[in-house]
Amino acid sequence: MRNSRNTRAGLRGAAIVAAAAVMMAACTPSDPDAADDEGGTSGEDAGDASGGDLRIGTTADVVNFNPLVGNSRTDTWVTNLMYPSMMTLNSDGEKVPALATEWGYGEDGLTAWIEIRDDLEWTDGTALTAEDVAFTVTAVKDESLGTVSGMIGAMEDAEAVSDTRVEFTLSRPDGAFLNSIGFWMPIVPSHVFGEAPTVADFANDSDWVSAGPFVLTEVDRGQRYVLDAVDNYPLAEGGQANLDRVIYRVYPDVNTQVLALRSGELDLIANALPPSVVKELSGDDSLELYSVPSLGWAHMQYNMRREPLDQVEVRRALAHAVDYEAIRQVVLGGNAVSANSSVLTPTFAQWADDTAEEYAFDPDLSRSLLEDAGFEDANGDGMYDDVSFEMIYDTGDPIISTWAELVRDQSAEAGIEIELSGLERNTYLSRTQDRDFDIYAGSWAIIDEPQSNFVLLFDEEGFINYAGVDDPDIDALMEEASSALTVEDARGPLQEIARIVTDEVYDNVMYVEQFTFAATDQWTGFDPKPSELLSVVNPQSLASVRPAE
Repeated sequence: MRNSRNTRAGLRGAAIVAAAAVMMAACTPSDPDAADDEGGTSGEDAGDASGGDLRIGTTADVVNFNPLVGNSRTDTWVTNLMYPSMMTLNSDGEKVPALATEWGYGEDGLTAWIEIRDDLEWTDGTALTAEDVAFTVTAVKDESLGTVSGMIGAMEDAEAVSDTRVEFTLSRPDGAFLNSIGFWMPIVPSHVFGEAPTVADFANDSDWVSAGPFVLTEVDRGQRYVLDAVDNYPLAEGGQANLDRVIYRVYPDVNTQVLALRSGELDLIANALPPSVVKELSGDDSLELYSVPSLGWAHMQYNMRREPLDQVEVRRALAHAVDYEAIRQVVLGGNAVSANSSVLTPTFAQWADDTAEEYAFDPDLSRSLLEDAGFEDANGDGMYDDVSFEMIYDTGDPIISTWAELVRDQSAEAGIEIELSGLERNTYLSRTQDRDFDIYAGSWAIIDEPQSNFVLLFDEEGFINYAGVDDPDIDALMEEASSALTVEDARGPLQEIARIVTDEVYDNVMYVEQFTFAATDQWTGFDPKPSELLSVVNPQSLASVRPAE
């Protein structure tokens, strides 16, 4: 039975697999009037202390209901409500308990352990135990499932030694291991997924079993996904979600979502809104806007395999030729914050370096740096000879497409010529991966574990080391940081890596985007968390939402 309440109811090798998916990053409902049949709670239930149906807009269908292989946003939003993670994020970007209660490493770093709660159960009445955790992580490793498989190369064995404790054997110290599986790996029911020949091939497209605040009960592809609240969810105040149901409705684009929100057909838009839409909605007193920081950053990288970008003076000249605050204010409408030109961004307070400073916008300094490097303006036209670069970007990203033009124009003031090459996404990705560019403009969606992520970015053979970084000092610091078992021990080498990256301009980090989401003012209790994946639709948030009084 479904226990739902429908009425109240090696460092390099280990990192490579995870890189691409972690970093890079329909049609309207056929009967809009059916919103009344889905609850219409924005009006009629607004005075209740709890209950009602929360209607959430998305622009994509679920592709895969198996949370260990699905990777689209809507996949994650729906399955996160059924398959709990052991950790979540707080507002400072720190991993904090969810299903897990505590965790740690042995003194030599070759063992690790996690303790989990003893009061969760699947909706078929089966207890959620450490056996489910051991089963999940073993399946992920053995079958190379999803991005997590690339984060756990050090794991040799996982064993449930009690109903609440899992112990791990590691081949080497890996200070990011527990956070990686704790945050990124949803736990699945071993008694269900274990019945399939392979977990990878298990579609999980019916008869869902949940240990989250909701369970999927109805799917109408291209239209809606209905999740009923479950009777027992101890992570919520009161032991269960306040809502009766969560209903994801599919729309073709953000414009139709906004119309639906304003007409009362929707209660919340799950996807982040473009800056222009944020500006439009900010004056609407009937809406509430929620903002959270990205877990990654927007940046430019300079291909040091090509002359003269192999000269640090040239890279510094490029870095000082751009007005980053203007980009944040003009292009993003203020929906971004400075990263202080650091790869340890303010999103993660435990890692951020308070001494980091953003590259100053100083065209005169850029010119001086170029002249120090031996470049001249022979004909006096204001542009330095042999300082001309192609910058590639994805034309499907309207924000980067816009600021690329500002970068070109501002660089010209410093005597640097930049030729813009806007590319369709597949061509853009192919050229970046082939390192076929002078300057690459783009963004990392998620860089949340610098102890492991920095290997991808800055190791000579790092999977996304597009700039061609090859620095022995960074290599030594990465080895020290990756094996550190505490934040305190890892912070020093990581901050030193970040200082070197900034000084050598191995990565020009421009800003951290602030994602904004809109809901009607008929609801309260949202618990926003960093990133578009978690935002206001994370399990803790949706379990807490209730009609506004």
